[in-house]
Amino acid sequence: MMPDKKDIIAATTVSLFYLLLSYFVVGFKSDQLVLILIFNSLFYASSITRKFILGFSIFIVYWILFDYMKAFPNYNFGKVHIAELYHLEKYLFGIHSNGHILTPNEFWRIHGTTFTDVATGIFYLMWIPVPLAFAGYMFFRNRKQFLYFSLTFVLVNLIGFVVYYIYPAAPPWYVQYHGFVFHAHTPGNTGGLIKFDRFFNTPVFQSIYSKGSNVFAAMPSLHSSYPVIVVYYGIKNRLGLVNVFFAVVMLGIWFTAVYASHHYVLDVIFGILTAIVGINLFNLLIRKTSLNLLVEKYAAVIR
Repeated sequence: MMPDKKDIIAATTVSLFYLLLSYFVVGFKSDQLVLILIFNSLFYASSITRKFILGFSIFIVYWILFDYMKAFPNYNFGKVHIAELYHLEKYLFGIHSNGHILTPNEFWRIHGTTFTDVATGIFYLMWIPVPLAFAGYMFFRNRKQFLYFSLTFVLVNLIGFVVYYIYPAAPPWYVQYHGFVFHAHTPGNTGGLIKFDRFFNTPVFQSIYSKGSNVFAAMPSLHSSYPVIVVYYGIKNRLGLVNVFFAVVMLGIWFTAVYASHHYVLDVIFGILTAIVGINLFNLLIRKTSLNLLVEKYAAVIR
């Protein structure tokens, strides 16, 4: 069934507004046209695909916000923390090796193996596909729980974004390549994940990290937050043995974040705490505010 005239006007207006706003905020990119093409194709294809893309618009909003962060680098709003975070990591989690104290990142950079390079690369490739696949499953199983999961995901990200601007922080690979001196406009870097690319002779992670919004957004590790949300909602929805898979992926992503020098252990810990805070804050808002009524209305639209 085709959408009515009002819905067609709304979809067209939103699409054109997004392209126009993006042009002025971050400039034109082909990714924007791809996003609009996907949205409109699913919106007009059928009734079920329209409901699907309207539900997943929550994730589209997240992606747009993340993309727009490029226009407002957090290092313009506060001091970038480099040396103090490195030294605190070494003090709390330092590893004695050959007469020296190394951060866990430095230790694994020396003691890594090809098997671990490949395994950790696979785990890190799951940080977005697993949450999206879980969301897709929940969309067809329970629309209300799908919305709960999706909104929690976005809320956790928003909390993380706020912290990024309050506490700009360099990742471990930055210290390895640039020391403790701040350099604005530093491009993204694959860190230890370059070993995965070299093993398979393909620029998988190079293409991903060349599009990063800001390298000085290491604290908290939102990569570490996402699997926590998946595990929480997996357990809540009683998915049984699938939750074992989710838990393994979660542990793998946590380890990879440190192994590949993308995050300190401190970043991972605060990423986990960010997820816990976001989950509890969302549950509180559902119980104490009119958010639940809005979710009910949203669920009715995509049901």
